[in-house]
Amino acid sequence: MNAVDGSEHYEKDWNVPPPSLLTIVLDTNPHAWSLLSSTLPLSKAIANILVFINAHLAFNYANKVAVIASHSQRAQWLYPTPSKPHGGTAHQDAPQQTAMTGEDTDIDMSGTDATPAPKPKLLLHGPKRQNDANNVTSAPQEAPRKSDDANKYRPFALVEDEVMTNLRALFDNTTEADIKNSNYTMMAGALTLALAYINRQQIEYSETTGGGVPSDQAGNDGREPDKRPTLQSRILVISVSGDLAFQYIPIMNCIFAAQRKRVPIDICKIAGDTVFLQQASDATRGVYMSLSNPQGLLQYLMMAFLPDQTSRRHLVLPTQVNVDFRAACFCHKRVVDIGFVCSICLSIFCSPPEGAICLTCGTHLQLGDYGGKPAVVPRKKKKKKNRLVDGSRGTPLSTAATPTPGGTPTPGAS
Repeated sequence: MNAVDGSEHYEKDWNVPPPSLLTIVLDTNPHAWSLLSSTLPLSKAIANILVFINAHLAFNYANKVAVIASHSQRAQWLYPTPSKPHGGTAHQDAPQQTAMTGEDTDIDMSGTDATPAPKPKLLLHGPKRQNDANNVTSAPQEAPRKSDDANKYRPFALVEDEVMTNLRALFDNTTEADIKNSNYTMMAGALTLALAYINRQQIEYSETTGGGVPSDQAGNDGREPDKRPTLQSRILVISVSGDLAFQYIPIMNCIFAAQRKRVPIDICKIAGDTVFLQQASDATRGVYMSLSNPQGLLQYLMMAFLPDQTSRRHLVLPTQVNVDFRAACFCHKRVVDIGFVCSICLSIFCSPPEGAICLTCGTHLQLGDYGGKPAVVPRKKKKKKNRLVDGSRGTPLSTAATPTPGGTPTPGAS
């Protein structure tokens, strides 16, 4: 019986393509999309993005996707839909439950009866209609969800249904005051959510596959990196906004975190121009493309951003010719070409701060004689050297012949 060993039948074969996690950060700035309404409406862009997501999920049954909206003043999940927190009081959970179910769960505390007084329910599907046959009141039937469509692959339908539902809720909750107060997008917050989600998914995947050591943590405690496939994660930013100089510090922190986790950040720039997204793509070895024809968004997505890290090793990817490495000053949040850097905390200033004190760490900056009038040094006169005559130094001779006195008589001569 010792010759019979069935353990080899249960050994896992790791020669399989690793799954890929695609996290899409969609810029939903209302100001920017209103300017693009004639070129690329938001509805058409969402349709193209959904087709791109379906293509990513079709490559591997284990592939995953996440969608985050970088909206004005906040970043919100579009897929997967975050679950409701378990804690909190009934008063805190009441607005959420009312929005989800249409029922008001507030308790009337004015009366002495402990039983809450019934309140009218909010009808989400319009007023009730009368049935002429038997005079019975009935509510209209709810429209079937897209995820229940038998003619569509269910994972595709689930993603499409949640993305569209959450996107409609996002714009419905956006007021005119929110649009007037801010014309920017919370890109730094969206990148932070994406990196936190990627980190959690990588930990869960490593635990389910045996708890291997990720490659970015190998060598810190003497352990060797695990040779088993890990979750290939990447971030795709679809941006339509302009410069984000006031978010310089949090965006740079996200870039450093992505470098540490080896997560490439791909940038699909539909409109506008930003310095820091170029630096994010270059620092994390991602793909940066500024679309010259936004109408062909789907073609750009399928050709340039669909391959994952494993496939990109065998492809020639589009690269950036010139990368703008300028930074933003910490005092006025402006992109500067030449600035002053604190030697302690590396804060950048467009001009010397007041009192030569760093605004971040309080260190006294040694500016030297900056701003003073430069001393004018007189120019030294060069000493003229005589020309050479017959190989020796002497008085230069004139090329004209020297006249001889012929009219003066010589004394003693006859």
